[in-house]
Amino acid sequence: MKNRYFVLSFITIITSVVTLISSCRKINDATELGGGLIPPVDNINTFDTSIEVQAFNDTFGLATDSQYLGRNEVYYLGRINNDPFFGKTDAQMFLELKPLIYGVYPFARRDSVTVDSVVLVLSYLETYGDTTIPQTVNVYELDQSNNFTNDSLYLVRKPNFTFNTAAPLSFPVNQQFIPKNLDDSVKAFRDTTNRQLRIRLDTNFARRLLNYDTNFAYKNDSIFNARFKGFAIRSEGPGNAIVGFNLADINTKLAIYYKIPKRNSAAIDSSTVNYFFFSTLSAAANYVKRDYSGTPLEASVGGLIQDPIVYLQNSPGTFATLKIPALTTIGNRVIHRAELIMEQVYDVSDKIFPPPEFLYVDAYDPTIVSNKKFRSIPYDIIHDNFGSPGNLNAFGIVPKVTTDGSGNMIKVWKFNISRYVQHVLTGTVPSYDLRLYAPFTVSNKFIFPRPDANDFTTNFNLNPTIAKGRVRIGGGNHPTQKMRLRLVYSKL
Repeated sequence: MKNRYFVLSFITIITSVVTLISSCRKINDATELGGGLIPPVDNINTFDTSIEVQAFNDTFGLATDSQYLGRNEVYYLGRINNDPFFGKTDAQMFLELKPLIYGVYPFARRDSVTVDSVVLVLSYLETYGDTTIPQTVNVYELDQSNNFTNDSLYLVRKPNFTFNTAAPLSFPVNQQFIPKNLDDSVKAFRDTTNRQLRIRLDTNFARRLLNYDTNFAYKNDSIFNARFKGFAIRSEGPGNAIVGFNLADINTKLAIYYKIPKRNSAAIDSSTVNYFFFSTLSAAANYVKRDYSGTPLEASVGGLIQDPIVYLQNSPGTFATLKIPALTTIGNRVIHRAELIMEQVYDVSDKIFPPPEFLYVDAYDPTIVSNKKFRSIPYDIIHDNFGSPGNLNAFGIVPKVTTDGSGNMIKVWKFNISRYVQHVLTGTVPSYDLRLYAPFTVSNKFIFPRPDANDFTTNFNLNPTIAKGRVRIGGGNHPTQKMRLRLVYSKL
């Protein structure tokens, strides 16, 4: 954590307390959850107020981000080069495609067949970004020095693999596609379908596969790996989107089209196709590089002053540290409701790069004996018998849709941290720095409130994919869309 996250201004605390005392009012901001349990505000017994939240932007790095990706998740390829707030994204894919059976030569005859073409086919799912700008792609062969295995998971943020960029397998090189056209039907020999990206490869590569024999390459998987390590696929051109693919789908494959000569010289050669698939023996990895150079996000990171706008981006991405200094100064109260409220700050670019589906808040606990010092919000996250949180919707990860002052559709998140705030006021737990982010996977320490119970680490998926989704949120000092902690309470 940066030193600035431990700097508390005495003047800020006094200002927050004055704001707390002076802002008691009747409730105008409806509470969607548990509203029937909250007593009416009469400014005598029950009060409604908001206190200041301070927000500080930061970015994840290799030291603070341990995001891995399983084989059955969505994999992304492409480049975003023109996000006005979050800069550039470069998504590269790595995968192996294998014969269905080893110990058997996969082609009809090795010596006399004629190669027509070889095509790398990827099963298309979705596009995040501008679907109208072409992407330029190339395919490369992974170096044999790479440790690329199906029983390993690879960090999304780390460039794990090497390949020779001077010798692409794609032919012609720099093939282009327009993302919006991937929904169209494709007619190919024995393969007429839609939602495919098809990249033609050099027929010399196909001939190489045909020249392998059963003992030399097709005897077993380890021998095949020693001959061909796998593919690296990356976008080379400008682009302004990342495109998602399903590697485990049957439409992801390597198609080798070839002709078998008839033994009767007067007969016409017969055409056929053979496929290599993404099997249980295949490895996969996704590398997603973020570049924030020259962006408002980059300019907001590292300062000692709280940020008026919070920049949140899905994994591998960004986070914000939240501080509520006045929370420890207001004395004991009966908390009926405590909502951490935050609003999307709209920009026209949100139509191209929409927000993530979910946000999450956890707490930084320096007492945890681990390099991962984040815990679930005390008392407000409930876990089931399998260690998974059972009340995320009630906690507030799902936004409400409303409009801002200019009539733009925006999302508003309201995190219910009532039990945590109550225990802060009674001195049961300290007032923690909180972390706000939009992760693909959450890894938290869950600490039971009883000393005789066993704490555990919980891991669960939050957003459905990596990479897509970014949003700007109003910070605690935003002029019109302030982040705030709303309290409905009674005095003792």
